[in-house]
Amino acid sequence: MAKVIMIQGTMSNAGKSLLAAGLCRIFHQDGYRVAPFKSQNMALNSFITREGLEMGRAQVMQAEAAGVEPSVLMNPILLKPTNDTGSQVIVEGEVLGNMSARDYFAFKKSLIPKVKSAYDRLAAENDIIVIEGAGSPAEINLKADDIVNMGLAKLVQAPVLLVGDIDRGGVFAQLVGTIELLEPEERAMVKGMIINKFRGDKTILDPGVEMLEQRTGIDVVGVAPYLQIQVEDEDSLTERFSGSQEVKLLDLAVIRLPRISNFTDFNPFEMIPGVSLRYVSHVSELKHPDLIFLPGTKNTMEDLLWMRSSGMEAAVKKAAAAGTVIFGICGGYQMLGEILSDPEGVEAGGTLPGMGLLPMETVFTRQKTRTRAEGAFGAVGGKLSGLSGMPLEGYEIHMGQTVRGDGLPALTAIRNTAGQGDTENRKVAGSTENSGSFKPDGAWREQIYGSYVHGIFDREEAAKALVMSLGAAKGVDMSEAGAVDFRAFKETQYDLLAAALREHLDMERIYRILEEGVSG
Repeated sequence: MAKVIMIQGTMSNAGKSLLAAGLCRIFHQDGYRVAPFKSQNMALNSFITREGLEMGRAQVMQAEAAGVEPSVLMNPILLKPTNDTGSQVIVEGEVLGNMSARDYFAFKKSLIPKVKSAYDRLAAENDIIVIEGAGSPAEINLKADDIVNMGLAKLVQAPVLLVGDIDRGGVFAQLVGTIELLEPEERAMVKGMIINKFRGDKTILDPGVEMLEQRTGIDVVGVAPYLQIQVEDEDSLTERFSGSQEVKLLDLAVIRLPRISNFTDFNPFEMIPGVSLRYVSHVSELKHPDLIFLPGTKNTMEDLLWMRSSGMEAAVKKAAAAGTVIFGICGGYQMLGEILSDPEGVEAGGTLPGMGLLPMETVFTRQKTRTRAEGAFGAVGGKLSGLSGMPLEGYEIHMGQTVRGDGLPALTAIRNTAGQGDTENRKVAGSTENSGSFKPDGAWREQIYGSYVHGIFDREEAAKALVMSLGAAKGVDMSEAGAVDFRAFKETQYDLLAAALREHLDMERIYRILEEGVSG
């Protein structure tokens, strides 16, 4: 069985995902077969595996760092919040149903055999497993039935590295307080601490580190710097949302919906010189962008109602009337239509008028479309005509089917490349052909565009074509603002992450913790 190490944090967004990815990369570079694992992930950013199964993107990112194919074994339980008190529960890549927080809390213990089975299968195939916890292990109201922090550590006998975030202040209180709230047997499993996101002169911190070690009896195995590494974020705590609002030669605005999901769709544009990518929550922030993205959402109807009540819908429609390009992806694409119907109460229930920017209708059903996709843009007109013929690949993950009105052209032609589940997924997608057949996806009219495909701009050619098209329409020369190969770029980021952690973590000590396990 594989050796195992677990990263737990004093709070959400302490940097667990990034540190786990960095360790995955280091172990991979050192020649080990390594896999990430997180028993339960709560996030709206998800991914479809080659088998057509759904998992959290944080473990996809970590799998990429480890140099392995993402698998739902790495994230057997995914919770996708549908509102403030409930989530869609996805187990082993399949939708189990929607549950309130209270119902899930009572139910989750029954999922322990599935969690253990997924872990054991990974452990049988790898040399090292890097586990990521969730939130904090010291949530005293949740500890009794924990399956993601100390409960999981005990289940698989994983030594723990506890991470504190110094950037948010109070890191010593974070770490000492967390240790104090653990049971004695749980404290014994914490084999090291990491102070994360440090900026400045470390020698000033050293006396505090010594006192921390004396107070807890646990070694600090590293002080990791604040890293400007561009990898995919787990959830809405991402710093991208509070980033720069500076407007550059070309300005792209993403509407930050309350239940925004899969905003990783827009990451490729962050690396293109002369292009600003801004997340906008208020009408006052919108300004006059060259393109407005309507992103994916876990609840299209509720977020459309938010758009309506906040004045954002009126602002977007006004921009569209003035010639601004509007591009909707997944839920954002559904919003662009005339009617949203939910006869089965999958989302808000009932019928809701759409934004009316494209003549099409969407009907929500309980069956979820879950496919990998590849293909190309068709004959695209309007300001984004340069997208015509550009290759694309990505994935579909949505409730609801959209029917285009007569004469409304499709934006792309795609085919399903998922493995298991092909028959179901083809039926859901409205295709009766085999998985090699292409089907129309999305729609466009004048300067309004939409698609169901997440990752539609991950290919360098597609991202560059969009930027070049916008530049040509604006009279701005973007020929020097080349896009990057996003996959190759991410590989460089994982290598930079690993190099930084090798410099600032005691990897010799961490390898000893791996070897000694919880008994060391």
